[in-house]
Amino acid sequence: MEKIIKIGTRGSKLALWQANWVKSALMDGHPRLSVELVPIKTKGDKILDVALAKVGGKGLFVKEIEEALLNGHIDLAVHSMKDMPSEIPKGLCIGAIPQRETPQDVLISRKGLLLSQLGPNARIGTSSLRRSAQILHARPDLVIHPLRGNLDTRLKKLDAENLDAIILAAAGVKRLGLEHRITEYLDEKVMLPAVGQGALCIEIRENDPEVESIITLLEHHEDRTVVMGERAFLNRLEGGCQVPIAAHGKVEKNRFTLCGLVATVDGTTVIRETLSGQKDSSESIGVQLADRLIEMGAKTIMENIT
Repeated sequence: MEKIIKIGTRGSKLALWQANWVKSALMDGHPRLSVELVPIKTKGDKILDVALAKVGGKGLFVKEIEEALLNGHIDLAVHSMKDMPSEIPKGLCIGAIPQRETPQDVLISRKGLLLSQLGPNARIGTSSLRRSAQILHARPDLVIHPLRGNLDTRLKKLDAENLDAIILAAAGVKRLGLEHRITEYLDEKVMLPAVGQGALCIEIRENDPEVESIITLLEHHEDRTVVMGERAFLNRLEGGCQVPIAAHGKVEKNRFTLCGLVATVDGTTVIRETLSGQKDSSESIGVQLADRLIEMGAKTIMENIT
């Protein structure tokens, strides 16, 4: 008998691309499976004229989808991992983390200028505190212009609002086939990515062995190791959208290396550190790194912001 799986997703072009990618992978692996997409509008999709940090931070793009998952209206959810709060609601879990796309941020410049070539007072579009803090730390002479909306909207605003450049996640730009628009991949020394950036989160109900077995083929074990280390760092810091927090992990020769930072919103202070250890200890390394940043002054930054 044909099994029908319902995937919950946001309705943006990028979210639908991601959900369709998961749908295709599942149907390729399970030929008798029927998969339907269920677009769900989230609070973050409805409120577009206010900065994320002022609306409520993490969870804005996932809560309504998680509610549909909990009440059985959908069987699994596809999220951008960077949108996931550090804590998963009771009854749900991260069922699979597929192979990660490029985690870096990119600069898309109206006149094709690199970050280093932009003149004083150049206007940079972003509503991410993480991005604006790091940009202002590197280039305090630049001006941050608030920028909300999906990827297409932000690209249109680059011209419409007379911005000099905007900063986006490389993953979304590449997934939508817009790589030709990228002016520069920003070096991690300048722009450390968001936790989980470039990765997808396949969220399912706990104790749902049927769906769990269906999505097993999506799992990329090394990328789960890395992402869960980054998320442990975020969870320890209890980070949301109100505090500029970034982290990126890597696995090389069975060792896990994690770089993390906490910054003031204006970018004047950036506390940054790197920690390495055994690959199978990625989550404890994330916690240790967070504790080290707290000792270095991150707690004071977070207390002053929140």
